[in-house]
Amino acid sequence: VKSLSEQQSQDEFMKSLLDKTTDQNYCTPSGIISDACCEYETVEKINNDLSPRLRELIESDFFKYYKLKLYKECPFWSEYGQCINQACAVETTDEACICKHSTDVPEMWRSNVLGALQTSQAGTHFHPFIKCEYTDQDFCVVEDETDSEGVFVNLLDNPERFTGYAGTSSGRVWKSIYEENCFNVVSRMDPTNNNNFVPAPTSKNQLVEDVTQKSDTTDNEVCFEKRVYYRLISGLHSSISIHICDEFLNQTTGQWGPNLECFIKRIGSHPERLQNVYFSYVVLLRAMSKAADYLNGYEFCTGDKIQDLQVKAMVGGLVNKARSCPETFDEKQMFASPESRSLKEEFKTRFRNVSRIMDCVGCDKCRLWGKLQISGLGTALKVLFSYDDEFFK
Repeated sequence: VKSLSEQQSQDEFMKSLLDKTTDQNYCTPSGIISDACCEYETVEKINNDLSPRLRELIESDFFKYYKLKLYKECPFWSEYGQCINQACAVETTDEACICKHSTDVPEMWRSNVLGALQTSQAGTHFHPFIKCEYTDQDFCVVEDETDSEGVFVNLLDNPERFTGYAGTSSGRVWKSIYEENCFNVVSRMDPTNNNNFVPAPTSKNQLVEDVTQKSDTTDNEVCFEKRVYYRLISGLHSSISIHICDEFLNQTTGQWGPNLECFIKRIGSHPERLQNVYFSYVVLLRAMSKAADYLNGYEFCTGDKIQDLQVKAMVGGLVNKARSCPETFDEKQMFASPESRSLKEEFKTRFRNVSRIMDCVGCDKCRLWGKLQISGLGTALKVLFSYDDEFFK
């Protein structure tokens, strides 16, 4: 175990090293993104435009409040590894006071409205259906907004960041995802996957070699569909790690901020992981572009007509910008051959399993963000692979 002085010395070394090489952006890959249709530089330009729009959008009531069944039983194993750190806790929001200004929950969001029944006429025979967790088109288990056990969460009050959740419980979750739900391709796609951490570099040459290494994420032994699946899971995992490292608690000062060593160990020394973040981004961007007409026509109803119009305008600007971007990903290449079509159902099944595994996360805040992000990724896959372009016109 490193002493505090050793830790600080290593942090200072890496910071000074990167400060001295500001003319070379080692953590920004260049060239064509494998399995996609655009370059890393294109994604950087797109993100520079979309990022401020997204930051503004997530401050609106419609996007900052999320309802989910946060305390659902793990369906795969008995989970006793609950995180007892205060940072793991989620601050839920009461329906009677959904924001700090004591504004009521919009009527259409209230449980009694979401769960209201349309009763049949007297004398009509009806037998209740078994409730489904998902439809054939869904790539993940969908949150039921009418569930009486669901809670509202203000995402701005519960940011995704370091919580201290680790060890056996966390390891079991990711092991189940990678070893049981990734088509057994992990060892070929990322041989270092079982090791989230590597020794921090101790020289400039080692750092440069680590973060500029070209990885082969297009293993010819792994079919395109399985590569895409793995890279999306890896991109999600890497994105989570980046958030953790960006919002890290300095236990000495009590301040939150970026932790460079955390980033180098989790991402910087694993170039394929950073590349998979970019890949996941272009897939999500393509889904947003494909659904642009649908999103432009969507009516946002929160009870605040002025804010609803503002949100509609912001979403319109966002999706129209996404649609104007160069092509990023061609989903029509997937499940095109007779051999690969049979993979589609297995692809869905495995991704649904991953969404269920999120209920096995022992940290409330990690579970919240895991469920939210896997739902977003699953929605993108549904847009790309369950409907053709005409459906969204």
